[in-house]
Amino acid sequence: MSGNKDDWFSAPLPAVEPVQFDTSVAHPARVYDYWLGGKDNFGADREAAEQVIAARPSIIRDIRANRAFLRRAAAYLAAEAGVRQFLDVGTGIPTSPNVHEVVQAVAPGASIVYVDNDPIVLAHARALLTSGEEGTTAYIDADLRDPGRILQEAAATLDFTQPVAVLLVGILHLISEEEDPYAIAAQLLAAVPPGSYLAVSHPASDVNAEVVAEGARRYNQSVATPQTRRSFAEVSRFLAGLELVEPGVVQCHRWLPEPGASVQDYEVSCWGAVGRKA
Repeated sequence: MSGNKDDWFSAPLPAVEPVQFDTSVAHPARVYDYWLGGKDNFGADREAAEQVIAARPSIIRDIRANRAFLRRAAAYLAAEAGVRQFLDVGTGIPTSPNVHEVVQAVAPGASIVYVDNDPIVLAHARALLTSGEEGTTAYIDADLRDPGRILQEAAATLDFTQPVAVLLVGILHLISEEEDPYAIAAQLLAAVPPGSYLAVSHPASDVNAEVVAEGARRYNQSVATPQTRRSFAEVSRFLAGLELVEPGVVQCHRWLPEPGASVQDYEVSCWGAVGRKA
């Protein structure tokens, strides 16, 4: 971005109480940040992350493959599908390039709404809100378990009569079966018109199954929000009724990979896909 970023705020944050951090318990966004090589994490996060690495050294590659999927999906939706509105739920701690940077490089006037419930992400919201003059970005401090609130607040930035890309990348595994992640995804999709898209990535239970199960067990012992890994069939349910963008539901590094990438040489325990609402 060029210029003073303070000049580019498109949706100032409301006044809030000082952000409080509980650094004694690992948080998914901060563990994820550690795996990505970030610095916005604490001892409990690093300990949880290292416990998983010890059981599953490939976790770092898998997590970075998931992040790369997000960038490729956002670029495809902006450049090939022509979408100009994005709802990114489970934003995580900023890791450049962020969705708005990818999308607005293609479509400077695009609008992006970020959603997360981690106080560290909230503390970084001003960085997330930097946008080009033509575009708009906004941040909602909310939980995916409350899709009604997300949709209500997002409507201040997004026009739900026009296509929206809903990004649920690396977030649905934090919703347990009892909390019905399928109903949550369906509620978000029901609010967007035909021509909208859903992008999903999700940790796989059926790729390198024994190793990832042990990694998940260690992870769940350390964090406040445990994960639920899901199979190919279970992840595919999130996209039921949508027109899948080729190659469909695949390991996320194999979804429209960069030219020349040797994606058949290794496995990534993560399913990814993009579907269009007809």
